Amino acid sequence: MSLFFAAGSPTAEISPAEVKASLFSALDKLGARKKVVAVPPDFTRMHSQSGLLTEFAWQYYGDRLVDVLPALGTHKAMTDEEIATMYGATPRSLFRVHDWRNDVVTLGDVPGEFLYEVSEGKVDYSWPAQVNKLLRDGGHDLILSIGQVVPHEVVGFANYNKNIFVGTGGSIGIHRSHFLGAVYGMERMMGRADTPVRRVLNYASDHFATNLPIVYVQTVVGKNDAGKLVVRGLYIGDDVECFELAAALSLKVNFKMLDREIKKAVVFLDPHEFRSTWLGNKSVYRTRMALADNAELIVLGPGVHEFGEDAAIDVLIRKYGYCGTPRTLELVREDAALAGNLSAAAHLIHGSSEGRFTIRYCPGHLTREEIEGVHFAYGDLKEYTAKYNPDRLQDGWNVVDGEEIFYISNPGLGLWAYKGRFKD
Repeated sequence: MSLFFAAGSPTAEISPAEVKASLFSALDKLGARKKVVAVPPDFTRMHSQSGLLTEFAWQYYGDRLVDVLPALGTHKAMTDEEIATMYGATPRSLFRVHDWRNDVVTLGDVPGEFLYEVSEGKVDYSWPAQVNKLLRDGGHDLILSIGQVVPHEVVGFANYNKNIFVGTGGSIGIHRSHFLGAVYGMERMMGRADTPVRRVLNYASDHFATNLPIVYVQTVVGKNDAGKLVVRGLYIGDDVECFELAAALSLKVNFKMLDREIKKAVVFLDPHEFRSTWLGNKSVYRTRMALADNAELIVLGPGVHEFGEDAAIDVLIRKYGYCGTPRTLELVREDAALAGNLSAAAHLIHGSSEGRFTIRYCPGHLTREEIEGVHFAYGDLKEYTAKYNPDRLQDGWNVVDGEEIFYISNPGLGLWAYKGRFKD
């Protein structure tokens, strides 16, 4: 078990040239590899700098890099344009599409007793450690898992083995891990490296994946004083240490602890990155711990045109909407389709304000009826963008027409909380 590279601080700005040199020095330590697969995130993690790292890995290995498998999870396959935008000169022919319903193999099962224990009795099902069959059967002597460590609503912090077991995982594993996180309570998990979901993933790594030649390349990304995205940390290793170091830095870089609660928040969803509420509800997840009771969250979503990225899940979201935890748990007991899509049920819980604050969605391509049908308040995008113009607002506190608002230009980059709500 080794750490091949580690550098970072809350003020560091690691340039692309330094990222490349650091990656190359770490890969040198691995010795000769003949057949490499890279597992970076997809376009929904465009800002992670993983596209650049994937391109650098291709520059290093050349024709020994034989596969690039974006960790789609349940997301849609990437378009040619997205691949070119994110991964630069990396050859298009290397890219494979992860099919989470059909392309998976099960490495082993985490026992139900373990899940019962870590969930404090909330679930007692077993959890299949599933990965894309290419990772088990592809004959690679290196699996390069690339991604950004950032606070996350399902697992506490994104990345590390989540990139493998969820990003290239199968439907049962994805559903059950998301549901475990939802019923345990995301406000108890976001911004914490040690959570029930992470313990399940770590159990799977320790018991079923030790024969997979995985090396993790983890970034921590933040905005500098000029508002530009910069790499604050880079950690490369083959065990949990590189994740824990990245998570400790991400807590300092990406966790915004506020002295007072937010009464009105405005969140902008970049149309290239956020085209569904499945992704756009990061605006809800990442701000909920900072929002006061009876606050208003205004979501400007010019690219939002659907609810679920997956057609079956889109149907379930439209059918039931974001109706709060008690009702969602009732529906799971009543409807076999929802019980069979537990990640959809988890998403409905995550996206509900539980009646505590108003979520006003201003979508580019959904109607008032569709938005109100899923229990959100509706806002006209043109009208709200005119009042709360993303081009004029600064991240953080602003005054608009004499009213104080809190603006967030990209909810995927952080986690916001009122310190009085976050006891530890």
